[in-house]
Amino acid sequence: MTSYQASSSPAYALEDEAWWVQRWVELLNTYRFKKRLERGRIYAREGHILSLEYKGSKVTALVQGTAEEPYKLSIWLDAFSDEDWNYVIDSLSEQAIYSAQLLAGEMPAEIEAVFTANGLSLYPFNLSEVHSKCSCPDPKNPCKHIAAVYYQLGDFFREDPFVLFQLRGRSRDSILDALRQRRQSSAVSSEIPLVDEDIDTSEPKFVSSGLDIQQFWAYGESLDPELVVITPAETTVLDVLGRIPLPPEDAPVVMGHLKEIYQAAAQQAMMQALG
Repeated sequence: MTSYQASSSPAYALEDEAWWVQRWVELLNTYRFKKRLERGRIYAREGHILSLEYKGSKVTALVQGTAEEPYKLSIWLDAFSDEDWNYVIDSLSEQAIYSAQLLAGEMPAEIEAVFTANGLSLYPFNLSEVHSKCSCPDPKNPCKHIAAVYYQLGDFFREDPFVLFQLRGRSRDSILDALRQRRQSSAVSSEIPLVDEDIDTSEPKFVSSGLDIQQFWAYGESLDPELVVITPAETTVLDVLGRIPLPPEDAPVVMGHLKEIYQAAAQQAMMQALG
């Protein structure tokens, strides 16, 4: 775990962090009672947090306070229902770039828009939506032990952004498995169901499409050269993927480089096709 350094500002700040870490920090900085959170930040900086892990949809921790035994605490968010998650995963699977990034272990920069479109919010709007419980005698919530874990969670999110999904009720593996299944089911099936209106529709017939995938693009007859017209493609892989989430200062350079590569590849393909 990263230890926290003193800051001249009472608001906790992180620079050059992943966007999901920044969102958590912004959430902390909106809390009204800054002094209470500041005491927790000092606790985290001084190493009072003995352990921090998540079990199911809860984050659990041991924090050493003034008592001999460390205090036990837990932090959790309201989990989404299975129906909500199905809508979200359906939406994610419809965007190839989202599926590719998630399967690669990356958190898409615009993933919150997917949740918003389904009437959900991945991040809580304020700390009152973050539920917590501590075994210490302090009646106030958050106590300094919970506040310390709030700050340490920034490290937790940095190391594994999928913890956010875990806190909302779905593990990383279950989401990735569901995405793979959605992507596979969207592939063209080699069998097409046909239903005869004159027979019992409870048992539809299935007939093979007869397609040989290996020979799909093969053509056995010679082509008349006068009827063959070769034109450059109107779209590239970049157009299919859409906007690639990149830092503003890097996006023009990266996209320009990729466009040069695809243009060169298209020219080479045209030259090869024309003989």
